Amino acid sequence: MRPEKQMMIQTDICIIGAGPVGLFAVFEAGLLGMRCHLVDVLPQAGGQLTEIYPKKPIYDIPGYPEVLAGDLVKEQLKQIDPFKPTWSLGQKAVKMERRGETDFVTFTSEGEEIHSKVLVIAGGLGVFEPRKPPIPNIEAYEGKGIEYMVKDPETFRGKKLVLAGGGDSALDWAVFLSDLASELTLVHRTKRFRGAPDSVEKVFKLAEEGKMRLLLDSNVTELKGDGRLDHIVVTNKEGWPEHIETDYFIPLFGLKPELGPLADWGLDIEDNAIKVNNALDYQTNVDGVYAIGDINTYPGKLKLILCGYHEAALMAQSAWKKINPDKKFNLKYTTVNGVNGF
Repeated sequence: MRPEKQMMIQTDICIIGAGPVGLFAVFEAGLLGMRCHLVDVLPQAGGQLTEIYPKKPIYDIPGYPEVLAGDLVKEQLKQIDPFKPTWSLGQKAVKMERRGETDFVTFTSEGEEIHSKVLVIAGGLGVFEPRKPPIPNIEAYEGKGIEYMVKDPETFRGKKLVLAGGGDSALDWAVFLSDLASELTLVHRTKRFRGAPDSVEKVFKLAEEGKMRLLLDSNVTELKGDGRLDHIVVTNKEGWPEHIETDYFIPLFGLKPELGPLADWGLDIEDNAIKVNNALDYQTNVDGVYAIGDINTYPGKLKLILCGYHEAALMAQSAWKKINPDKKFNLKYTTVNGVNGF
């Protein structure tokens, strides 16, 4: 049962974006005694890790030789539980106002107002939509055989699948789903893939072993079915069509990231990302507003989760000083105080 909404929320830090970097910001703020409220357009915490690839392994998180994206989110939620953050999930941050010298009010699409001393934007890629292939009537089959992301691989166990795309996502899911699907076909418009060479090698090996079909120099051009998708038409570069029976068609052409309402908040934007001062604390051009994770940009920026964690830590130190201008800051270590000691 979801808690009843509070239309006016008071907190120290309002964090827009509940992905891994936003969650770690809660932890770092909590260590300094600051309360956090998170806003996310998705109905659950985790951002892209939960929504797009919860079952995909991640290899570059310190201390985890390999961890599934969804499991990383679960562990981060355990990590921040002692600090009792509050949430506005399934809501979009649509407007921000400055009140006085130090206060912000963030308005959500559901009419909530979050009053805070500091605003942190950790929105990952921002508001994102899948890139849809230009196939007639594709919208008619969305949710009826057309899926733009793999949320639960078990959905496709024993099913006939057609995937399309040539990047890492298409290659990785083709490899993973080849063990689950009764039939799997990967369609790509050229003979060359854009993904990691190791993934490309695995796909060709699976095709040689008969565990999947590869249709190169080809495109999905038609979708067929009476109320639900039951087959597709693939056309090669010579113009020859092939009809393929399928339960699901999954085009994996990436996402279209957009800043959405954030673009109108007076922030300094460059190439659809928010410019920040990385020499100090990842603050934007608006005093008291920070941007961390994939949504920000600065010279030498790397879009890695672990880099976002670093940015969250420095942001929290700076935010504490803004919220407590008359107090002396003393850095404490969890190895000495633990978590409950903060």
